[in-house]
Amino acid sequence: MIEKIPNIKHINDNNFFLLAGPCVVESEKNVFEIAEKLLDITEKLKIPYIFKASFKKANRSRIDSFTGIGDEKALKILRKVKENLKIPTVTDIHSPEDAKKTADFDIDVLQIPAFLSRQTDLLVAAAKTGKFVNIKKGQFMSPESMKFAAQKVSESGNTNIMLTDRGTMFGYGDLIVDFRSVPIMQKTGYPVIVDITHSLQQPNQTSGVTGGQPEMIETIGKAAIAAGADGIFTETHPNPAEAKSDGANMLRLDAVYELLNRLVKIRKVINTF
Repeated sequence: MIEKIPNIKHINDNNFFLLAGPCVVESEKNVFEIAEKLLDITEKLKIPYIFKASFKKANRSRIDSFTGIGDEKALKILRKVKENLKIPTVTDIHSPEDAKKTADFDIDVLQIPAFLSRQTDLLVAAAKTGKFVNIKKGQFMSPESMKFAAQKVSESGNTNIMLTDRGTMFGYGDLIVDFRSVPIMQKTGYPVIVDITHSLQQPNQTSGVTGGQPEMIETIGKAAIAAGADGIFTETHPNPAEAKSDGANMLRLDAVYELLNRLVKIRKVINTF
């Protein structure tokens, strides 16, 4: 199905696909540094690749948290990445107005944040753009219930759908990943992605800044591939400690190749069964 995304490569290499990039557009320099590095890695490993960066962050713990550099400025940078590097792009949307705005800037995949996965108006608006729609499973939702979110998009005339697991709330300040969700959500017939960085968030910290366990990224990634995930989602930054959003659970950019190389090897073994 994802072969219909413009500029996506290596579809016929029987590998998992990758959505990866910084949490949010911080600057053109930062975005291109990350995109160029990830493009080089995915070319070497023959991984179908979609560059990810949010053009804004609407869900923040505190009012003084960074939300973006400006919608139009950020979307212009994402369009430039697509045009200059010839790779598809994905970004979050938070309202029906965002759906049209991002589609107008030729974003290939519109991502529905987990907290908004039941918002009918948002799902319908995303569907009507004709773009791919990646719906993140709500931290409060069962994998079985995601078929209804997908139906809102498909019954609005768009079957270009992806589903992403990013963990389930475990108490107030932790998430767990139930890997049964991979085959359960695959029953919808749509590709299933595992978000291996947001799954390791530790939300609702007393500081008002979300924590994380980045040391567990490789563990979650290996398990996701072993469970048969079609795609992997990860956020990365040259220096996560300086990232303007979600740095606590990001993968360092210089660690991406080693991780993906290991996941490709696991995928090759899985493909022999």
